[in-house]
Amino acid sequence: MGSGVAGTLDEAYQRLHATGPEFDGWLSNHGPMAAEAMVRHGHADRVHPWLDGYMRRLEEFPRGSGPIGSGWQDALGDPRRIADWTVYFRHEVTGQPWRQALDTWWPRLLPGVAAAATHGVIRVGHAVRALMQDGEDADHLTELAHGLAYWAARWQPVPGAPAAEPSPVTTAAGGGPGAADALAAVPRIANQSGGIGDRLARLAELPGWPAALAAPRFPASPEALRPWLADLVDAAVVRYLRYGHGEGIMLVHSATAPNAVLRTLPALDRRLWAPSVAASWAAAAALTASYAPAAPAAQAALPGPPTGTQAAEETFARGVEHGDEHVIKFADTAADVYARTGNGDALAAAIRATWLIDR
Repeated sequence: MGSGVAGTLDEAYQRLHATGPEFDGWLSNHGPMAAEAMVRHGHADRVHPWLDGYMRRLEEFPRGSGPIGSGWQDALGDPRRIADWTVYFRHEVTGQPWRQALDTWWPRLLPGVAAAATHGVIRVGHAVRALMQDGEDADHLTELAHGLAYWAARWQPVPGAPAAEPSPVTTAAGGGPGAADALAAVPRIANQSGGIGDRLARLAELPGWPAALAAPRFPASPEALRPWLADLVDAAVVRYLRYGHGEGIMLVHSATAPNAVLRTLPALDRRLWAPSVAASWAAAAALTASYAPAAPAAQAALPGPPTGTQAAEETFARGVEHGDEHVIKFADTAADVYARTGNGDALAAAIRATWLIDR
């Protein structure tokens, strides 16, 4: 990416880092993630006009209450410490190579993958992609710090999944259902009402939930883990086409959260890949159980796959034109899936999101 385009992202980060990671109570600030996606797909010229409108909704960055030290575990999952965590992670990612900091903190944060409805890990995934593709600079590193801080402050486990720091050793073996079959077999909570916290709490009492979490038997080798996770992202995107009407916004994250992890794997020590895939599965399964409807939409109600040599670019541009931050991020992930698989249903799912999510 050219320096001028990278500069656009830095300017966006500078504007957004003066704002808090949440607004209107508990809505996540998607500005950095959407801006990074737009820049990555050649829409740098749309970033600042889009931010001009989006930032009217945002709030000032919150004040801190005190430094986080060696007893950091006590501040984990405390949203009142968002500013303190941000100061802490700014030091972490600049006082050593950022990949080294990520290797230290990724396994600590990973059990809390449900943080802020998975927005913590998603924001980190966008920041890592920017660092790997653009190179390091102060604004990119600061964005990684903000993402890690948000994840830490909203740290929340998926019920039934390990809540402690995972072992970096890969011990699982293959042989279970593939990602698509495992996702299709996830049971649904009976009472799909309330916010994400209410729904996640109901998973503990959901018959079949422990079995669903344990259903996949992940590959034993790192070389096979990455394709398995890619298959999970592919399945979640394509399932959105037929099941997204359950909750158009929240089911977006069943795909974008595991995709954030998939993008981060190359920056991590390979010993962390197995727990990363397991956490991605837990997040996607939890969102599916909490929001997916029992029955798919009628085929006649669905958009057809777009065609043409520029289908992916045109689909992403359609998401930018729509303007909703979730639509933009989902179109970004759908473009990844289409590039990997050639499955037009992935792009049709992104178009479906423009129908289901209000502008």
